[in-house]
Amino acid sequence: MATTIPPAQTADDAEHAALSLQMEMACDKACQSIAPAWPLDRAIAVNPHWSRTGMPVRRVAARMAVLGNIQVFPTRNAQQRAWTEGRISQADLDLALAQVPAAKLAGLTAAQCVDALGSAPRVQQLPLLIDVLDNDPQRHTRLSWRQAVTHQVSQTCAAYFDKHQADWQPERSQGLYAFWRNTLQYDHGIGTLMGLPDLGRALAALPATRQDAERWVLQRLGLPQAVWADYIEALMLTLNGWASWCAYLGWEARLAGGDDAHLRELLAIRLGWSAILLQGKDNVATSAAFTALQQEWQQAPRLLQEAEAALLIDEVWQVALEIGFQRPLAQQLLLPAGPAGAAADIAVQAAFCIDVRSEPLRRALEAASPAIQTLGFAGFFGLPVAYTPMATPARRPQLPGLLAPAMEVSDCMVPAVTNGKASDAGLQASAGTSRAAHFALTDQWHAASRWPGAAFSFVEAAGLGYLGKLAQWLRPTGKASVRDDLAGLSTRYRALCRPQIVGQSLAARVVLAARVLHAMGLDKQLAPLVLLVGHGSQSANNAHAAALDCGACGGQTGEVNARSLAHLLNEPAVRAGLRDQGITIPVATCFVAALHNTTTDDIDGFDLDLLPVAARAAWDKLQTVIVRAGDQVRRERAPALGVSPDLAHDALLEQLRRRANDGAQTRPEWGLVGNAAFLIAPRQRTRGMALDGRSFLHDYDASEDADGSVLELLMTAPMLVTHWINWQYHASTCDPTHLGSGNKLLHNVVGGNIGVFEGNGGDLRIGLSRQSLHDGERWMHEPVRLTVVIDAPQHAIDAIIGKHAVVRQLLDNGWLHLWRFDQTRLQRYDAGNWEALTWETV
Repeated sequence: MATTIPPAQTADDAEHAALSLQMEMACDKACQSIAPAWPLDRAIAVNPHWSRTGMPVRRVAARMAVLGNIQVFPTRNAQQRAWTEGRISQADLDLALAQVPAAKLAGLTAAQCVDALGSAPRVQQLPLLIDVLDNDPQRHTRLSWRQAVTHQVSQTCAAYFDKHQADWQPERSQGLYAFWRNTLQYDHGIGTLMGLPDLGRALAALPATRQDAERWVLQRLGLPQAVWADYIEALMLTLNGWASWCAYLGWEARLAGGDDAHLRELLAIRLGWSAILLQGKDNVATSAAFTALQQEWQQAPRLLQEAEAALLIDEVWQVALEIGFQRPLAQQLLLPAGPAGAAADIAVQAAFCIDVRSEPLRRALEAASPAIQTLGFAGFFGLPVAYTPMATPARRPQLPGLLAPAMEVSDCMVPAVTNGKASDAGLQASAGTSRAAHFALTDQWHAASRWPGAAFSFVEAAGLGYLGKLAQWLRPTGKASVRDDLAGLSTRYRALCRPQIVGQSLAARVVLAARVLHAMGLDKQLAPLVLLVGHGSQSANNAHAAALDCGACGGQTGEVNARSLAHLLNEPAVRAGLRDQGITIPVATCFVAALHNTTTDDIDGFDLDLLPVAARAAWDKLQTVIVRAGDQVRRERAPALGVSPDLAHDALLEQLRRRANDGAQTRPEWGLVGNAAFLIAPRQRTRGMALDGRSFLHDYDASEDADGSVLELLMTAPMLVTHWINWQYHASTCDPTHLGSGNKLLHNVVGGNIGVFEGNGGDLRIGLSRQSLHDGERWMHEPVRLTVVIDAPQHAIDAIIGKHAVVRQLLDNGWLHLWRFDQTRLQRYDAGNWEALTWETV
């Protein structure tokens, strides 16, 4: 006999299901607002507001201020200095007022903007439940509950996610939330830190699962459904570092076609703490806390609107600061183009990464020899690869974080006598065995130092050998950089170990080569010597070393990509396949991989023993020009590093190399400080111009891109990567407390490669350290949004904007500026329209 469900029960079930769905959607929406942060060993720049770019910048600034006390625009103190020092002129401010629609609508005046610099914007931060519960008279004599909870959750995450640093690893099979519940039962110190000695009794209130924690707390809070997602986002911002790490795990999982639940489990932990603290209060205190919280959050929509209005002045000053940079840039770009060498006179073509640090060296090389043509291209050289060093299980992405690897690169033993045609199987096996044996001994040696009972005896047994590395830091030498990927290989194998693309058919390799050559504009008129110049940094004792390497190569140097591509393009079978596709590489043309050391401005070549005699002679002849160009750039950079630019050539190079090897040097180089523009145009538009290392330069010839496919790639990949770089520097400068990693001198590495703590606790720190942005007296980076300048027809640009929502959002919501060349003038994109710049010469 069928059972009839009472109508009331059916209605209750439906209501409960609808409520659960609303909670699920609110939690999911809040978690989607968190941008990923990559680990230290593959650190790349990320816009920490990336997941919020669907909203205008000022609205995001208002939300961050109200929900997390986070500064998005430059501080008014910083803008006051820029105004007082003349960095922002009256004309810049007047133009900014005319350029910001809301400022015109509000009738905002320059005088009002100047007057406002004397006070902070009126923005009220909304409290969390933990804030209103933490109200006892002794709260100022201990850690605030917010700080204590952040510390406890952060330490738990550090233990859970560590897979490299600790010898004893925790049990993780039940997930992060279950791990935290179990850990908290044995954490007898947290109650003392919070002034709650009876905290242990409240642990029984912990919901059993992540889903239970989310639902239980959201129901108890009694907040309007309309603000659930906002409240949860504010909650996540208290652990933004670990939330960003979990978002990275989710990002990587999605790239691989999967999913990851760690971010939701972290949210459940933070909500679970609310359940614990509610049990520690009596009913009267709990009722008062709920009332106070509900009253505050009922005002959330109004407070967010008021904050957005209050920050209008800050948006105007942001635009004024940017106009102050854009005005001289526009004047330079409208100067007559520099002289172009005839194709027949070009002996060397050098393709550099678009990185801003390449611009001064490209300019210096062109000035040193008219026979050199330089090009700009994304540093991974179009190879979507992951690299596995010989005899290791590692697999390291060597491409932008936006993409997933599609092919593999491995080390191959290639003797010079084979002219690079094939690897030697016998050498491959013996080299791998030798390296594996070396790693095994190294692991035993390091293990002996980590056991508590053996620590002191290990130092005694190691003797002076234990101090060797420390001595190198204390008395740094002028040695050139050493390739870390060769660690453990004996000298006899190192010169023969060469990264190459593996597992791809000849047809696939030909297609790849054709695509890369076309994108680089090198599918015709090739010079006899073509350099593929990646870049990498050199520093010692630097947890954030990868952040100074190539972001396009996933926080690695560009060596692997450059060498792999050079080998591919020198391969006779590939060249024959390219001829069948209409791309002819002259017999005399040879591709050479090289690496630009951005700390010392050296250029080193690779696999030179494989070059034909004529190509090797051309490389050797080029060294005089390379040395002269490097010396010029070092002298330009020296003052900002506190080094005399008047030193002799050898002395200056030695000084920079010593800085690179100094374990106490917190500023080996300034990285991408000052980045402000991205030019997608033929080199002739900027040849001979001194752009002060502030511009990314990508070569592009619209006449060779009839279908706009190359431009589409540039606007959906390199443009997004440069935007990420620009906004990481912007955010770390505007709010170093929340969006920077703090003081390098206090950093402690977490989990071997996850990130850093500043000191021994608090949240995981993300972003750039203070030493990477500040010289001790002033900020070296100027937080201006990226100005992208494209030399392409309007219809081609408009088509790409219309096709890609992410590009359209970045432009329409003010996350970057877009200009285009229009004959002898420049046009500015503004909310779907193009208008001529009328202030280039003012």
